[in-house]
This record gives sequence, structure tokens and C-alpha cells, in this order.
Amino acid sequence: MNILIIGQGGREHALAWKISQSPEVENIYIAPGNPGTAQEPKCKNITITVDDIPALLKFAQTHLIDLTIVGPELPLTLGIVDEFTQHGLKCFGATQAASQLESSKTFCKKFAEKYQIPTAKAASFTDIEKARYYAQNHPLPFVIKADGLAAGKGVVIIDNYSQAMQTIDAMLGDKQFGKASQKIIIETFLAGEEVSYFVIADGENFLTLATAQDHKARDNGDKGPNTGGMGAFSPAPLVDNLLEQKIIDRIIQPTITGMQQENIPYTGFLFAGIMVVKGEPYLLEYNCRLGDPETQAILLRLKSDLISIILAALNKSLTSVNPVWLSDVALNVVMCAAGYPENYEKGKIINGLDDAHADFAFKIFHAGTQKVNGKILTQGGRVLSIASFGKNVAIAQKNAYHIVNQINFSGALFRTDIGYKAISATD
Repeated sequence: MNILIIGQGGREHALAWKISQSPEVENIYIAPGNPGTAQEPKCKNITITVDDIPALLKFAQTHLIDLTIVGPELPLTLGIVDEFTQHGLKCFGATQAASQLESSKTFCKKFAEKYQIPTAKAASFTDIEKARYYAQNHPLPFVIKADGLAAGKGVVIIDNYSQAMQTIDAMLGDKQFGKASQKIIIETFLAGEEVSYFVIADGENFLTLATAQDHKARDNGDKGPNTGGMGAFSPAPLVDNLLEQKIIDRIIQPTITGMQQENIPYTGFLFAGIMVVKGEPYLLEYNCRLGDPETQAILLRLKSDLISIILAALNKSLTSVNPVWLSDVALNVVMCAAGYPENYEKGKIINGLDDAHADFAFKIFHAGTQKVNGKILTQGGRVLSIASFGKNVAIAQKNAYHIVNQINFSGALFRTDIGYKAISATD
């Protein structure tokens, strides 16, 4: 098979790495990819951006692509699956209509309310004064979110009313996130522990994948600004059989059934951000793709052929699939550029990538990197994702940081406590 993967981050490197192991796959093209994807067997980067749907379509047609897998959310919201399908090409991901679960938090909230999916109470606003009035009369703390796509950064937890006014003015007035913040959501704060729950759906049925927990805050102890994710581990020990059944019965199944009833059947990866409050799950948000950095941890644990699972979803035969997972914990740490998630530095030489070594399994996934004159340089905010295994979270954490400490670049920023809650819970 010839495979096209769309994207350029750590998630797409993990997808390329995993898919290259499939005996069914002959060639993998990544658009645009990164220096890490270019190093994987069977893989070749192509210089087409994720939002250039006509160019991606033409490439898929001329290179006889058997299956296209969409990594990031942007091409999904632009309708790449619809476009490819109309031209008779297999493209795995949510349709433009279905991807509203992620691209519009207002749509997601209304959908959750209609199908009685537990979630935080929220209201949406386009008018600054109305938003300010609502916020001033809302008990603290609460959450303000950009309605659209903001690369995981459009969420602010509000601790005081001055901060609320500044955030509303920045999002609605200054259009801090462009079109994404033309509308905002003001939402009740849920105090609990967050988990990431992943499924793959075929429009009618779904198959549960691994659970994970990520760390959104930039700094140790879950402090500092929100980011796209600073690290993750899988599985999430918080999710026992009882909690998982609640998540399936109250959140996942009503979503798949509801999307069918809305005439928007959901096919693709579906990532539910879940807040667990006193043992009860609440939907925080949906992402219509695999998460980053959770993917890097999850795919490390998947023993089964990912291509076979995706093809089963496209062929509506998911009920016949039973993925096999490693029992070990996988944990990954994201190394970022100085200044992330705001204005960050680029062009710093990365040292240690080829020399990192250990007597245990690990994998270095590239995210925001570039290759110039044979050297690997920093290019994005999140630069690398360093993943490893362990029989428990503590060992996986120790192993991952053993590799992190062998890699360096000027201004390297990373948390030193990924997995700390899970470790403290077992102490």
C-alpha cells in the first residue's frame, strides 16, 4: 500500500513510525513532515502544507495513494475527507461537518446538552459587553475558551475578575486567536483530574483505544500558561473498569449515536478530554484526531498493526478487531523552545540526538525541527517528544528523563515532573 500522512508534528512522526512497521505498507509520504519522519523506513517527506487541499488531492491521485491519514485538525475542518471521498480516494478522518465537534465549542456544548452528555455549564458570546457582564456575575473560578481552533492554547482558567476582563478583551476585542476567538465560551470550572480517552469510530460502531493523561500547563506542578501539551503517559491509572464503563455509557456511545441521528456519522479518531470529578466523568472537549503528545505514548504501547485497524474502520468492520497493547507504561516528555507558548526562539542547534543511548527502549519523536546543512535545528515551539517505557509510571518517568538529559539546545524548556500525580497516588 501507498500511504499519505498529513501533518508535521510529533503526532505525525509517531504515526509514520508505527505505520512503517506494517507489512502491508510499501511507501509512506508525509506532507510536509519533519526531519524525524524523513528518517523512518519507507518514509519520504513532500513539500505540501496541510491546508493545501487541491495540491494534496493531486498528489494522492498521481502517486496512487491507497490511504490518506489526517493528523491535525485544520485539514479536517477544511473538508479534506469530503474532497478526497468525492474523488474516490480513501481518507481517514472526520468529515467537515463532523469535525465541528472540535472546531466549534458552541456546537459541541449544544450537542452535549441535546444528548444529555455530562459537561460543564457554559454560555457563548460574540459581544464584549455581554460577555463582561456574564463574567462579572459568575462565581470564581471559571474558564474562558476561544470557540474555534487555537492549537490547544485558547483556554484560560480565570481566578479573578480583572483577569477575566483582560481575557475577554484580548479574545473578542483584539482577536487574540483570529477567527477562533470571534466567539468565546464562558464555562463553569470543574475541579478534578483530567484524562484523555481515545476511540476509533466507523460511523456506527467504535473501538476503544488506550487511555492517557497529558500535562497542559507549561510549568511544574501544573502551573503557568496553557500549552498544546508538555508530556503524557499511557495508560491512565485513574481509569479503572468502572470509570471506563461510565465514560463509554455516558459520553462516547451517546456521541456516536447522536452524530448518526444528526445525519453526521462520525468516522475517524475521536479524542475525548474528560474531567473526573469525585469518580464521575464530564466531557471537557472533543478533538477529532489523535492527541499530541498522547499519541507518542499510546502508539508506543500498540502491538497490533495500526493500518489494519484503520482499514477496519473504513470498511465498517471494527467489531472484528481486537487490538493488543503492551502492559508497560509509556511516558513522553516534550522539549520546547524558550518563550513557548508565546514568542519562542528558532534556529538553535540540537545536540545529542544521534548519541542518546540507554539499556531500555526509547524513541525520540521530532515535532518542531528543521534540517539545515546537515544539522537539526529548532523550528517550532514544541521541538521534540522523548518517549520511553517502564513497568510503572515512576520507572517510565525515570527512563524518559534519562534520555531527555542527553539532549540539549539553547533555551531548552521542559517540565521535570511529567506523571507526578500518578506517582504520588501510588506512594
